[in-house]
Amino acid sequence: MIGKAQNMVRAISADGSVIACALDSTEIVGKIEQIHTTSAVVTAALGRLATAASMIGAMLKGDEDTVTVRMNGGGPAGSLIAVADSCGNVKAYVANPVVELSLNQYGKLDVAGAVGKDGYLSVIKDVGLKEPATGTVEIVSGEIAEDITNYFAVSEQTPTVCGLGVLVNPNLTVKGAGGYLVQLLPFAPESCITVLEENLKQMPPVSKMYADGMTAEEVCLKLLRGLEPNVLDTFHPIYRCDCSRERVSRALISMGREELEKLAREQDMTEVSCHFCNKKYSFTAQELLDMLKA
Repeated sequence: MIGKAQNMVRAISADGSVIACALDSTEIVGKIEQIHTTSAVVTAALGRLATAASMIGAMLKGDEDTVTVRMNGGGPAGSLIAVADSCGNVKAYVANPVVELSLNQYGKLDVAGAVGKDGYLSVIKDVGLKEPATGTVEIVSGEIAEDITNYFAVSEQTPTVCGLGVLVNPNLTVKGAGGYLVQLLPFAPESCITVLEENLKQMPPVSKMYADGMTAEEVCLKLLRGLEPNVLDTFHPIYRCDCSRERVSRALISMGREELEKLAREQDMTEVSCHFCNKKYSFTAQELLDMLKA
């Protein structure tokens, strides 16, 4: 049995035709709520997106590879972004962290209402080539899991089932969060698909499984029950922002000479805040002018 230290697990069926990934992202989504002080429905939306990005990130091969998952459905939350590396470490940002909506018709947080359904989901993979690979699909539900499933079907032609969930306590902390991805490889036999479909019907709600203490390994093996699954690998992804003073300096330089000179003239100190972690970086007027000489 694995502990919380390894909160993402990937497993494969004995015949190699089905791969499953499960992630207990309770700690990650808790960090998102702390950093961005999100309302309950935005915690659920951004938490789901970050969970999906983390699992997609873990599919990447290279140490420096990253994936950016972006959604903008025209809802009150605005644009949602999650960026993950190949170990599943993830950071996330939302344009409007506080959105208050009534519960949906099922008595649940109205994630689709916050995200909106009129827009696109984009998955941008940067794997060291000249240009990142981008796949963009229309948002089909705004609930995010269905949209990720649709992305894989349309953009990568890979039959995939995605489950995502975030359970928020009345005090806005995160009780449970996580997700799973199951993918069929082209040679999957019909018998295998039948077993998988039956397993999926019997899966409890995602957030309930993790809130009740199920491990990622148990979720993975439940998905592939009857297919003689073997654990492929385990990860311990965390919420991690890789911002630095050097990166912020490069972003300032990219604004152009005119804008930098204007900032230097107008204020003695310029403060820049990172969208993903809220860390603040301060630059004197002289430091801004020195950047122009570099």
